[in-house]
Amino acid sequence: MKAVIPLAGRGTRLRPHTLTTPKPLVRVAGKPVMSYILDEFPALGIDEVVFIVGYLRDEVKRFISEEYPDLKAHFVVQEVQDGTAGAIKLAEPFADEDLLIVFVDTLFDADLTLPSKLGREWGGVIWAKEVEDYQRFGVIVTDDEGGMTRIIEKPDEPISRLANIGLYYIRDSALLFEGINHVLGSEPGPSGEFYLTDAFQYMVDHGSRIRTAPVGGWYDCGKVETLLETNAHLLETSRGFQSPSARVDGDSELHDAVRIEDDVTIEGSHIGAHVTLERGARVVNSTLSNCIVGREAEIRDSTLRDSIVGGQSRIAGIRGEVNAGEFSELKGD
Repeated sequence: MKAVIPLAGRGTRLRPHTLTTPKPLVRVAGKPVMSYILDEFPALGIDEVVFIVGYLRDEVKRFISEEYPDLKAHFVVQEVQDGTAGAIKLAEPFADEDLLIVFVDTLFDADLTLPSKLGREWGGVIWAKEVEDYQRFGVIVTDDEGGMTRIIEKPDEPISRLANIGLYYIRDSALLFEGINHVLGSEPGPSGEFYLTDAFQYMVDHGSRIRTAPVGGWYDCGKVETLLETNAHLLETSRGFQSPSARVDGDSELHDAVRIEDDVTIEGSHIGAHVTLERGARVVNSTLSNCIVGREAEIRDSTLRDSIVGGQSRIAGIRGEVNAGEFSELKGD
């Protein structure tokens, strides 16, 4: 099985952080979003990945070569942002095996070993999450056996609450690309783009059976507020940590659900719940809660909540919420 990961988007909802960092490399709980899935690939037997790149492509290539040198990586440039079907079409020359397609805007708790146990009657899997706000998503209608019958973008009526989360396994890749070619030869959707989900509908309409599978959790990393929510969840469940090399003076207080990385300095400060301080960050005479503070950033004489501070930034005398990219400098009264 090979993996296909589309990465060409600009990540505008995460600005200013995505002005210098590709969206999949934005960090949450001390780790790039994309690494959460890449780190699972060896156990799944996946050692070859097709990356569909565009915006800040050189940063993506550098990251993969430095952090995953044993991965057989192919980089294909999506010159025209024509939608998810157009993106996956670019992986066709490499599609000589089963495919795992992952959109890395989100993290998820999913059983990725399911393809190895799938009966031969199934042509693929779409992982889905039941939601209340179904009108925000593409939703999947199923038959009695959990097979997809229809997939509908942002329905007006509650025809289904099974939201498509952007994680797919495709066994019948030839039919997938037949469907993609059909979609690309048709009129684009309302947004002017071509949707991969329409290719899945083509597959089902032409006899393939695609099984839906549940996820235990689904955590958005595509906006500032949801990135902070995901950071909080990870610190509560798996990523809380205090490095022995962190320097915390006796006048400071730390909540349990925090991540304090190597060479962090905390002086006279209160670090509340759900705070990540990345390597080399420095916090002096400040109070933080629900924040992500990047590498070697410095915060002085401030009270911050619900904030993201980019690496090597300098914040002083600020009260409230901050959304500062890398190398920023903010000073209050």
